[in-house]
Formats: sequence, C-alpha cells, structure tokens
Amino acid sequence: MHIGIIGLPQSGKTTIFNALTRGTVATPAFGSSGRMEVHTASVYVPDERVDRLSAMYKPKKTTYAQVHYKDIAGLAKGLGESGGLAGPLLNEMSQNDALLHVVRAFADPNVLHPEGSVDPARDVDLVEIELMLSDMIVINKRLERVRERVGKGGKPTEVEALKAEQALLDRLMAALEAETPLRELDIAPEDEKLLRGFNLLSQKPMLVVLNTDDDADETVASQIPSRPLREVIALRGKLEAELAQMEPADAADFLAEFGIAEPSLSRVIHLSYKLLKVQSFFTVGEDEVRAWTIPVGASAVEAAGAIHTDLARGFIRAEVIGYADLIGAGSMAEARKHGTFRLEGKEYVVKDGDIVHIRFAL
Repeated sequence: MHIGIIGLPQSGKTTIFNALTRGTVATPAFGSSGRMEVHTASVYVPDERVDRLSAMYKPKKTTYAQVHYKDIAGLAKGLGESGGLAGPLLNEMSQNDALLHVVRAFADPNVLHPEGSVDPARDVDLVEIELMLSDMIVINKRLERVRERVGKGGKPTEVEALKAEQALLDRLMAALEAETPLRELDIAPEDEKLLRGFNLLSQKPMLVVLNTDDDADETVASQIPSRPLREVIALRGKLEAELAQMEPADAADFLAEFGIAEPSLSRVIHLSYKLLKVQSFFTVGEDEVRAWTIPVGASAVEAAGAIHTDLARGFIRAEVIGYADLIGAGSMAEARKHGTFRLEGKEYVVKDGDIVHIRFAL
C-alpha cells in the first residue's frame, strides 16, 4: 500500500511524515513551494493478531504488512492552472494508491501561511481544486485525440470503442467542471481499467490530516465534512513526531499524559485500510507467520495470487480458518476437532483475519 503525503507549504507535511515513520527529516520554517523534494519510508502495520499467531507458532520469521509513505514536494495555489502539475511532481503523486493531505490547523507567528491565514476548510478545498484542474488538463488532451480519431473513421469496432471512451471522458469532465472529485463518481470496472493509465489525482482516495496545536481539541476534524472516499482526522503533529522518537515504555506514559488513545500511525493506517477497502489475511507455520493485504471481497484464488502467481495458477483448494476460531481453539489440531477448519474453492470470499493455506499443483 503506497500513500503519498501532500499539502500546501508550511502545512507540516514532513512533521506528519516523521510522526508516521519515526523519521528524522528536517522541517525548516521556510521552504520553496513546488520544489521537487521527496522522502520515502516503509513502516510495518501494527497488528496484535500477527503477534498472537507468532507467539503460537514461534516461527523463524514474522512478517507484518507494510505501508509505504512518500513525503512529496509542497503544492501551491495555481499549479493546476499553469499547464498542469509538472511532470516529476505529477509522476510522484500518481504512483500512490491514496493521497494523505496534510492541512495546517496550528497557529505560529514565526511560520507564515502561504495564503496569509490559517483556514483548514479553505485549504482542503484549495488543494482539491488543484488536483481537479490537473485532471481536467489530462482529460482534455486525451479528448482532443479521441475526437480527432473518431472524425477520421476506421473499423466499426474501433470507432465504437473510441466513442465509448469519449462518452466516459465527457462525463468525467462534466463532473470536474462541477467541482466534483472523480473519486465520488460511480465508475464501472471496465472503465476503471481504461482510466488506470491516466494518472487522475482526484480519483484517488483522500485522507485529510489536520495538523493541530499540541493542546487542540481533536473534534476540530468535524469542521471538515467527510465525503465519499475522503476521511478526516486531527493529529497533533509536533507532539506525535516527538512520540515517534521515544522508547515504547516512555511513549506509553506520554500517550497517557496527553490523553492520546493510540499513536497516529495506527489511526492513520486504520483509516487508510478503510479508504482503500483492503484487509489482511494470514499464512502461518514454523517457517513464517505473515500478514498479506488484499482487497475486501477478494476470492481465495486472488489471495493465492497475492502470495505467488504460481499458487493462483495451480490452485486446487484453500484451507481456511478464522483468526478468532484458531485462537479460541488454541491450536490447529483442536480447531479441526471443532469443525472450524474447512476447505474452500476458488470462489470463496476471503474475510479479514482468515488464516489461509493454499493447496496447489504446478
């Protein structure tokens, strides 16, 4: 799972990046907007289920799911209008499964806001518009080419396909002109495939992170309305970044002192999984206990493919047991006695927390 961190200059993007990744990237008080500067880091997804399974099997190796974060150069008002986002910046943003928009919600007279004042609702809308303007430029360029090719004629099947694409692009353009992000449209799976190469930014799920003061009330997030495939969370960025550098015992005391229920990493990952509609299943054994990430609704054969393409190709059956059933039984042998261990076919829909072993033949 790849998540790109974006935001206006002086929003505290890098502070949030450090909080999520235990990073120590410098956060200067002044920066140049739009400058191409990218920081990347991978973090393990905290999961108590993996811990319990590892304690049960005592494997040689324990592997958690991972999230890859990318702290991307600051955006600025007007970037989407002046010919679209620059190639390298657009490329860095488009490679992510979702975008995490850091919005400044803290006051600091020593750090000037590029818009002259702190207004989270305004900044959320400003960045959304920049993403939509960039998409409009991409779609318009493609529409011009499609219309030209339709005008030239050709084989009936090719012209029909081009007209269908034109109708889809016209629909997207109409939504953007109405200031509706493309993530809010209901797009058919076959059309989704067509759009994958377009790098449309407003189509990506969005997690809005309000970067607040240390003493802020987290209910400030309620001031930003949730919309389809967009979630809002408030984080005390500077405080959370300090927390990320502490030893576990000290961090626990710190959390209790400031009334923080859980570290920002866990909260952000939870919302990211929700936005991207993904879940975890597990494989277990003496060699390795491992968490795998798959889309909600994925079939057993798709889960097999997440492990290795050979398993999907030679799929025979999936041995499946729910995490709670295994923990309740205490062992796989006991689970078999209780009848909670079962064989499933290709079409079985894997559930969050399922423990899966694939039977296959090469």
